[in-house]
Amino acid sequence: MERKVRKKKSRIRRFVKFLMMVVIAVFAYRSFITQGSNQISEIEYEDKFPSIPLSKEPDFTAFISSDQLYSSNGILIRLTDDAVLMEKNSEEKIYPASLTKMMTVLVAIENLPDLDEKIKITWSMFEGLYEANASMAGFQAGEEVRAIDLLYGVMLPSGAESCIALADYIAGSEENFVRLMNQKAKELGMTDTHFENTTGLHSENHYTTVKDLAVLLRNALKNAAFRDIFTTFCYSVPPTNKHPDGITFYSTMFERLGIQSIVDGEILGGKTGYTDEAGLCLASLAKVGEEEYILITTGAKGNHFSEQYHIADALTVYNSIGKK
Repeated sequence: MERKVRKKKSRIRRFVKFLMMVVIAVFAYRSFITQGSNQISEIEYEDKFPSIPLSKEPDFTAFISSDQLYSSNGILIRLTDDAVLMEKNSEEKIYPASLTKMMTVLVAIENLPDLDEKIKITWSMFEGLYEANASMAGFQAGEEVRAIDLLYGVMLPSGAESCIALADYIAGSEENFVRLMNQKAKELGMTDTHFENTTGLHSENHYTTVKDLAVLLRNALKNAAFRDIFTTFCYSVPPTNKHPDGITFYSTMFERLGIQSIVDGEILGGKTGYTDEAGLCLASLAKVGEEEYILITTGAKGNHFSEQYHIADALTVYNSIGKK
């Protein structure tokens, strides 16, 4: 009887061991299959959706593509963090036309100890300007004008005689003043820029890029006097010895913009430019929502009498921000 009991217990132990071995084997098999399955899933996922590092900047092409611009060159920058949100041939050599005058105004402001200083306009300051069909502010030879009035005469109506008057007064000649402009460009890191004159009249050796112009405008706007002039729609020169009723200037950009507005913001200021070689050009500042942006475009087809494609580009770009 005792032997039968021992045999029975032995069979039970073997059966229990067998069950334990089966359970362990099943668990191990399921673990292996699950792990393998997960590995396969991960590999397939990586193949279909490769890892892409997160960009610090939004994909602005979702709102505006550079292909939508009439201009051949352009760059859009958000001023709060200097983020470049759009580029189109931004490092390509271009002719800046009257966008040059942004540098003329900045250098003049930085070298004028007193903006109320009177400067006398002379006949020599008009030499070659009428022949080149340069735009004028309307000052006359023999007229005594404050420096601040000349600065507005440069920026708003794009007066070439105002450029020469400031250059002669500050540096003794336009040539000497241009040296100051090129020196300032170097200080700002405008590595692909060279100026030959203060007015933007065409010269093969007078060139820049829209990227460099953005560097210029971004820094110039930090100067309070420059910003005031750049964002002015209308300015009245007080009476002078040649204009007893004074002169009123209007911004060429605001004149071309008219009553058009942008979504959730406004265009605060700008400078237009045009030569046959440069095409229609525009440097502008806008506020959309709580942010400020600058846009530089050049090389749009047309002229002063055609559709203003540089203005159209600005409206397209700034409206696309407001709609996002």
